[in-house]
Amino acid sequence: MHPRDHAETMPDKAAYIMASTGETVTYGELNDRSNQVAQLFRKYGLTRGDSIAIFMENNARFFEICWAAQRSGLYFTCISSRLTAGEVDYIVGDCGAKLFVTSAAMGPVVDELVALMPNAKHRLMVGGTRPGYESYEELRDSMPAEPIADESAGADMLYSSGTTGRPKGVKAPLPEGPINEAPGLIALVGGLYGANPESIYLSPAPLYHAAPLRYNMAMHRFGATCVVMEHFDAEEALKLIEQHRVTISQWVPTMFVRMLKLDEEVRKKYDVSSLDCAIHAAAPCPVPVKEKMIEWWGPVINEYYAGTEGNGFCALNSEEWLAHKGSVGKALLGELHIVGEDGEEVAPGEVGTIYFGGGGEFEYHNSPDKTADSKHPKGWTTLGDVGRVDEDGYLYLTDRKAYMIISGGVNIYPQEAENILVTHPKVADVAVIGVPNEDFGEEVKAVVQPMNWDEHGPELEAELIEFCLSHLAKIKCPRSIDFDQELPRHPTGKLYKRLIRDRYWGNRDSKIV
Repeated sequence: MHPRDHAETMPDKAAYIMASTGETVTYGELNDRSNQVAQLFRKYGLTRGDSIAIFMENNARFFEICWAAQRSGLYFTCISSRLTAGEVDYIVGDCGAKLFVTSAAMGPVVDELVALMPNAKHRLMVGGTRPGYESYEELRDSMPAEPIADESAGADMLYSSGTTGRPKGVKAPLPEGPINEAPGLIALVGGLYGANPESIYLSPAPLYHAAPLRYNMAMHRFGATCVVMEHFDAEEALKLIEQHRVTISQWVPTMFVRMLKLDEEVRKKYDVSSLDCAIHAAAPCPVPVKEKMIEWWGPVINEYYAGTEGNGFCALNSEEWLAHKGSVGKALLGELHIVGEDGEEVAPGEVGTIYFGGGGEFEYHNSPDKTADSKHPKGWTTLGDVGRVDEDGYLYLTDRKAYMIISGGVNIYPQEAENILVTHPKVADVAVIGVPNEDFGEEVKAVVQPMNWDEHGPELEAELIEFCLSHLAKIKCPRSIDFDQELPRHPTGKLYKRLIRDRYWGNRDSKIV
């Protein structure tokens, strides 16, 4: 259950293929290169428990670095390629990285970082060099391709996307077993989603995010082949499914929206019948969007709810979802507890903060206060989401607790209006937030990215408000709509509402942080 094992039995099989360039890395090459990089880590004095940081776009070197850290007993922190130099500096310092790997494609940001990250003594660059960085490829190729003498299992240490403030590092103890001992995710991916050595896995999202990183590496443990998109494009994703006969894929709801808004003749042009399983997570999926996806792709859509923290896991398939529309599934790891403002569990159907009990343990690195805030007195833990559980035990997400709008003492969850507005044919993306109101404290506002920028203005605003009012109670609908050419959405599907909210609130206090 490791690339080293597959390198012995099928060295010429593709471990992954880069979608746009077609560059293929075999299991033999992945094993050799990760051995070379592990040798380099030891040469630099990195030992078990040390940390490295990776700041790159999706490229063909990403996995060889991650697998090198995994077989060296290191923590590897993959950092969003969209962050500023100051944000990268914070994460590199917080995780304690002694070695930093970036790429020439990161451009001016890496130049700014030269004067930062004081504890990152070794700085490597993929695909070229810039002042302050050494060539990753030259250093790698100078090392032997033999395993290091003291191989041990490392692990990722990833940071939350920081949509509501400073990102938090999620740190778990390093595995104690051998490097090829299968982690718990393997049983999940194999048993629940049917992953096996013959699988072809399409990965359309950034590799620095928890799900794409962990699921691609899980596929490598099976000996499957991954097709990695450098950037998501709706039509290109459909083309790749047909071209590579993809069997498993993983998405976020915004990708579904983009594909559904392609012209019908474009959507029908591609054969997606090879798909046995299409997984989605990261954000709630509007019911009409998922209905259309199941109608188009068939009952292969699988949803799960979990976090980088690994404290719990809910899932359901298409058949279950059709019987419980809007649900994100039943708990498969950990027990669900819905807790009210008084700290007590609420009855089925009532809304409260979602906690998991009996799931995985975690801590926020260097943040004992944040770790403590995530815990209930009974030992349960939360990701800060709000939802309800029905009589059958299925969980429904309402929103992030931090995004709740309080207008005149009434709690409003913006996800409801967002789910409606995004289905409008003239809407490409939408964020609903609370903005200051002298009488009610907050009022509901939508910020919309139109499909066609030329249509933005008062007429579209009125049309969208009326559309929302035809589906939801007036208090849940936006009283006004502003337009943006592009919303600050993470490629992983997360929306940086904090950036939008700050335009309207400045330094004023709000429930939205």
